[in-house]
Amino acid sequence: MKHPEWSKHSVIYEMNIRQFTPEGTLKAAEAHLQRIKDLGVEILWIMPIYPIGEEDRKGVLGSYYSIKDYTSINPEFGSISDFSELVDAAKLLGLRVIIDWVANHTSRDAVWVNQHPDWYKRDESGNIIAPYDWSDVAQLDTHNRNMWAGMAEVMKFWLKNTNIDGFRCDMASLLPVDFWNYIRLELDKVRPVFMLAESEDPYLHHSAFNVTYCWEFHHLLNGLAQEKNTVDDLVHYFNKQEVLFDRNDMRMAFTSNHDENTWSGTEFERMGLAAKQMAILTFLIPSIPLIYNGQEVALSHRLSFFEKDMIEWNVNLDFTLLYKKLCMLKKEQEALWNGDLGGEMLLYPSNINKTIKIERRKKDSVVVAYFNFSYTFASVEVPQNAAKEYLANIVYTPSSIVQIGPWQCLIFVK
Repeated sequence: MKHPEWSKHSVIYEMNIRQFTPEGTLKAAEAHLQRIKDLGVEILWIMPIYPIGEEDRKGVLGSYYSIKDYTSINPEFGSISDFSELVDAAKLLGLRVIIDWVANHTSRDAVWVNQHPDWYKRDESGNIIAPYDWSDVAQLDTHNRNMWAGMAEVMKFWLKNTNIDGFRCDMASLLPVDFWNYIRLELDKVRPVFMLAESEDPYLHHSAFNVTYCWEFHHLLNGLAQEKNTVDDLVHYFNKQEVLFDRNDMRMAFTSNHDENTWSGTEFERMGLAAKQMAILTFLIPSIPLIYNGQEVALSHRLSFFEKDMIEWNVNLDFTLLYKKLCMLKKEQEALWNGDLGGEMLLYPSNINKTIKIERRKKDSVVVAYFNFSYTFASVEVPQNAAKEYLANIVYTPSSIVQIGPWQCLIFVK
């Protein structure tokens, strides 16, 4: 997979339009684009913007992922012209925009139900089924080639009528790899796109997707924070990734997203004192880091999924500064770039004091980081050729021994 030049050191920001502003509209969100740009991110992922089904709707406002019409805008958010203006404003700032896409199912009252009834899976009585316990949606027949063609056309609608750069594809593993390969081929006929899959399937990288999720890594971070996993588990994870994925395969690492925040808890609930350290770790490993809206101010409550809620801005601006520093570090240090443009990673675990040393190198770019996954202090050695600690901007004596606090990290750059 060839990646666009602009993705070489990208960070992704996920925007939940409904909860992003008091108004919950595209117009209101547009006013915040400069602040997002100032964080240092390059890719803006906008959660589903489409009309939400009313049949068997969950809650008052329903799930963003129960889509009634693939080629319309949720009237609560605004109009298609409002969306186009937001995208164009983002592009003027240098942001790339991808939109959420749900190809596995629609709402139960979607326009396709009447237009294309044969595109859905049904039970023995002829009733459209719902996947899992998702009672507000209707399962599409993911092996129906006519559905494939129809899905490609509605995705092309957004490429032809707006200036988006690509798609984040929900539950991508629920559809055949051949489906996604076909979709990618069709979309690229309009223009090259950037594709993010909610999946860990390595085969999706071959033809269809630029980026896949690091789900296992996310759960490992939670386990480390809760002392259910060890640094050896971390090493084992990366050894396995080297077998499953090529160096050019981009992965997305995160400490939160819309699902985790709502259903599993904020990163502070799951990770406690380690939340900041784990966020830093996502920027140091070979990955594209994700920032879910509100994380940059240490959002500490679960956003409602089916109702109107509100992000509490200006809660903890220390996190804003942290994310700005991390985004800048990723851009400045070629060793941390994405895919095979970044440097190789070396890991030096110590189960004695529950620390790990991570070393990234490429050409003159050297980044060495120590992470302490425990409630006690630990001693680490300052690198010989990278003695400046990046976060605190302190220069240490090379090869000296320094203390690292509980659930803290030190990042040394050359």
